[in-house]
Amino acid sequence: MFDKQFYKSFLKRSFNIPVRVNYWDGSTAVYGDGDPQVTITFNKPIPIKSIVKNASIALGEAYMDGTITIEGSLQQLITSAYENANSFFHNKKFIHFLPKQGHGEQESKEDIQDHYDIGNDFYKLWLDPTMTYSCAYFENEHDGLETAQMNKVRHIIRKLNPQRGKTLLDIGCGWGTLMLTAAKEFDLKVVGVTLSQEQYDFVQQRINDEGLAGVAEVRLQDYRELGDAKFDYITSVGMFEHVGKENLGIYFQNVAKYLKNDGVALIHGITRQQGGANNGWLNKWIFPGGYVPGLTENIDHIIESGLQIDDMEPLRRHYQRTTEIWDLNFNKHRAEIQSMFDERFVRMWDLYLQASAASFESGNIDVIQYLLTKGASGRTLPMTRSYMYEKENKTI
Repeated sequence: MFDKQFYKSFLKRSFNIPVRVNYWDGSTAVYGDGDPQVTITFNKPIPIKSIVKNASIALGEAYMDGTITIEGSLQQLITSAYENANSFFHNKKFIHFLPKQGHGEQESKEDIQDHYDIGNDFYKLWLDPTMTYSCAYFENEHDGLETAQMNKVRHIIRKLNPQRGKTLLDIGCGWGTLMLTAAKEFDLKVVGVTLSQEQYDFVQQRINDEGLAGVAEVRLQDYRELGDAKFDYITSVGMFEHVGKENLGIYFQNVAKYLKNDGVALIHGITRQQGGANNGWLNKWIFPGGYVPGLTENIDHIIESGLQIDDMEPLRRHYQRTTEIWDLNFNKHRAEIQSMFDERFVRMWDLYLQASAASFESGNIDVIQYLLTKGASGRTLPMTRSYMYEKENKTI
């Protein structure tokens, strides 16, 4: 009886849409006014102490294990929980525990490989052909994912106002599309660094296949170990979310260190406008070591590192659409992915992708591009933003 009272109180204040709940004993309740839009079924109770310890972890694992099943949109359900100020996402009574994190060089390498080295064959199933695993940029309403990802890559490079023959460092280069596009289309000499063996092998093969050995280099290396190297431009996409709260200052200091005087950097990453945070379930199962910094937190570190801000662009709606497309692609290959792993893995990743879309949809997280200069802001850049939207680089 006590369990049911706890669940009633817990669920009644968790969502801002009407929800039907089917309990393990066969009883049913509706919380919220109106026709239920989503049905949650508890096939057995989750221990109350687990929910109180960390509700995000307890509920996420229950969904992975099939203890909870959902009828209706999981994204809609999670969005409503983020939008409800009284839900378990925001109530400290349900966040008593967070997984321990460390961000030394060996720990960072293990964390990156834990996520990105699942296998290139897995990512190829649901990413676009460019193998770009970050926010796309939808210039037009009907842009497909591949087009939008190339839009993003070129948008980032154009913001640098690149001059042919100069050098670019891509910190956290992923599967290489940005760095190789910079080499091929903008005539830059590029170096990319990653801690993922799978990504390194993939990029090295691309360099060989495309005859770019003279202008492109990929390194399996921690970004903190580049020595005294200096570059005209730096890009870094989806990287600072991995370095940890305690290393954010070091990250931006290294960006400044590797930039030449009056060099330009474009840093693109997930940022919370409400302040930094992490999520226990994501830290435990998807992104070990992950931390989403706050906007003012990043700005403080940027200024303290000696860099100046020339431009910032939020792309929250673009990342919502990106993650929604990823999840559609993922579910088109659901049976194949399950044969590669298992049903629990499939449910975990489907939850991750839909929860990410919900987090962007609700404004819980954003993604922001920071255009930075080492020296007075924009001294080597055009006076207005119009150059960012030119379809061809005038230097080529």
